[in-house]
Formats: sequence, structure tokens, C-alpha cells
Amino acid sequence: MKKFLAMLLAIVAVLGLSACGKDDGLTMWCIATKSDSNRHSYEAAIADMEKKYPDTKLNWEAIENETYKQKIKAAVSGNNMPDIFFTWSCAFLGDFVKEDKVYCLDEAYKGFADKLPEKMCKNTTYNGKKYGVPLTMNIVGLFANLDILKEVGYDDVPATYEELIECCNKLVAAGKIPFGCAGKETWCVTEYLESIIEKSIGAKALDDIFMNGATWDNQDVAKAVDIFQEMIKNGYFDPDGISLGNDDVKANFMAGKYAFYMNGTWNCGEFAGKEGFNVKVAEFPVIDSSKAKLGQLIGGPSDTLAVAKSAKDAENTAKYTLELGQLICKYGYLDGCGLPAWTVDYNADSVNALTKSVAEIVAKSDYMVLFGDTAMPADEAGKYLEQVAKVYGGEVDGAGFIAALKAAIR
Repeated sequence: MKKFLAMLLAIVAVLGLSACGKDDGLTMWCIATKSDSNRHSYEAAIADMEKKYPDTKLNWEAIENETYKQKIKAAVSGNNMPDIFFTWSCAFLGDFVKEDKVYCLDEAYKGFADKLPEKMCKNTTYNGKKYGVPLTMNIVGLFANLDILKEVGYDDVPATYEELIECCNKLVAAGKIPFGCAGKETWCVTEYLESIIEKSIGAKALDDIFMNGATWDNQDVAKAVDIFQEMIKNGYFDPDGISLGNDDVKANFMAGKYAFYMNGTWNCGEFAGKEGFNVKVAEFPVIDSSKAKLGQLIGGPSDTLAVAKSAKDAENTAKYTLELGQLICKYGYLDGCGLPAWTVDYNADSVNALTKSVAEIVAKSDYMVLFGDTAMPADEAGKYLEQVAKVYGGEVDGAGFIAALKAAIR
């Protein structure tokens, strides 16, 4: 009987080291669809984990960005969450933490503290406790097709706002479309609008609106919205973009239909990998130098993995998730899908030049404002995106935009 009990205890101890039971495995949801820039980083990381933990089966599902936001929110409300799930940091994850649906990673983090800097966990720390595993970090970049710019007399990306407007006018006169923007996915519109607002009113003022309770009733914001709409009216944007998704717009940019494309720097690997594609990345120029300056960016550590409080063997799942997150970060950085949130302890000489230029932009920056729909609580973000869509569709102007958000939010 003693031998039997000893054997039984040994079996229990071994099973406790596994991240999940061998029968059902772990479940994970993410947004790394087959067309997503991060797809390979997930596939490579999961393959490494399968080799290291052959008894741990990971059943993962990738869902398109906008659909995913609704799916994960419904799963949280209905107590039907996967064990591991992708999320955005700050308020998006914070809403789930407030509902007590996310497992605290403090204990598991201790084994990874030397590899994951504390500062990278800032956006996923709530009331002093860690709830998210940061992956890569990205900013909104102004990507430019230099071959198209050369056709209208430019050898580089316009450095000032005045030069950018002059360049756009020359492009339109030459029958070229300056910008492509996916109106079907409102987050893509925010990549343009938030950059224009930030370079008009300053990063601190925008950050205060998104995260610190400042009112939307700001005439400088209204002016920035009007600038964006004036660019649309002047023919700087593809008129078909209002009904296109991001994959279509990105494909058009890579095919030479647009001179510029404003989007996340997770696209660097894909752009750099296209043979003969002469592309450069820069930051959007300053519009009002009395309030804004270069080095003020939209972005920061946002992409995150989290563990549901209902997860199987939650503490070991937390350790598994941290290790998986580190690998996704590694492969994402090597692929050019973002800058690493984790310490680089591997050879990164193969990182493409476009991603390295993003690192230089970030190194010179002094303020980052996190993406608005991530920084704000879900209810506020929804109201904000509704008005952003109306701006792009020409349904409201700057005054209408701030009036609607003042009434709906503050």
C-alpha cells in the first residue's frame, strides 16, 4: 500500500508540471489569421512549444480582428472563455480584469522577470498586479512607395506637413492616389486620424483625452478632424477605400496603387520581403509646432496574451503562456512584425532594414500615445469608433465630432 501511494503521488506530481491535461489540451484564441503579418510567428512559436512539451496539446483558433473583438467580449460575458486568449492592453484587457475573469500572472512572472522588463508590463498591470504577457510593440508608421514619389520629383518622404501637402497635390495632378485607407475596418481610419490629431494638439493632450479623463470638447481636435476631411475632399484618399478591408488596401499599396499607407509597423516584414518594393517608413509630420513635435508617436506595447481565470491548471498554464509569448515575440521581431517587448537573447542580425529604421524612430521618441480604441474602456471606444467612421464617411465635421463625443463620453 505504501509503494502504491508513493507511486500515485509521483504520478500526480508529474501531471502537475504539465500545462494541461493530455486528453483535452489547452485552447487559445488569437487574431493571427492566415493573412495576418504575425501568422508565422505564432506557427513557429507553437511548433517550438509542441517539441518541448509533446504531452501538451494546444488547440488554437485565429479570428479576424473586428470579429474577434466581439467574440472575446461575448465569451467573457458568457463565461465561455478559452484558456489562453489574445487581447490588447490597457482598457481592453482592463475591462476583463475588472470582471475578475483573468488570471493574475504575478507568481508565474517571477520565473521570467530576467527576460521580460518590468516597464514592458506597464500597460497590462492593474492595481499593481500583472495580467498580460506582452508580445511585440508597434507604432503607426507613414509608409511611402519611393518609386511613385520619384515620379513627382521626390527622392525621400516629405519631412514637413507643408511638403507632404505639396507632394499630395502633385500626385493628384499626375493621376496618382496619395493614400489608401480601409473604411470597412474603422481601426484603420484611426491610424490616420489619431496621427493627425496628435501632430496638431500634442501627445500629452491626446493622451489626457484617451486615458486621463480630459474632455473631447477641444477646438484643436475639431480643427484636426477638419484637416483630415479636407485631405479627403482634395482627392488624397482612394474613394473606393470606404468599402475596402485592410487586406485589400494593403495589397493595393504593395501593387503600386497608392504612394502612402498609414498603418502599424507590424507590416515591415511583409513589405521588406516583397522583391523590388522600394518602400520607406517615417513618422507623420508635425502640423502645429506650437503644440506638437517629432518624436510623439501613436502606439506602444499593446499586443498581449492573457490567461482566463477559468483555465485548466491556471498556474502552469500561466507559465506556458509566458514561454509561448516570449517565442512569439522572438519570431515576430525576426520576421519584422514589431519591436521586441522581451529581452533579445538570440542572434537578430537577420532583422530587415525597415524594422531597424522603426527602431531608430522609436529610440528618438519621447512620448507614445496608445491606440485610442485600446486605451479607452470598451464602451467609450465603441462610441469613439462610431464617430470616426462618420468622419471618414463625411457624415460629421470636426465640430460635430467633438460635440457627439462630449455628449456620449465627456
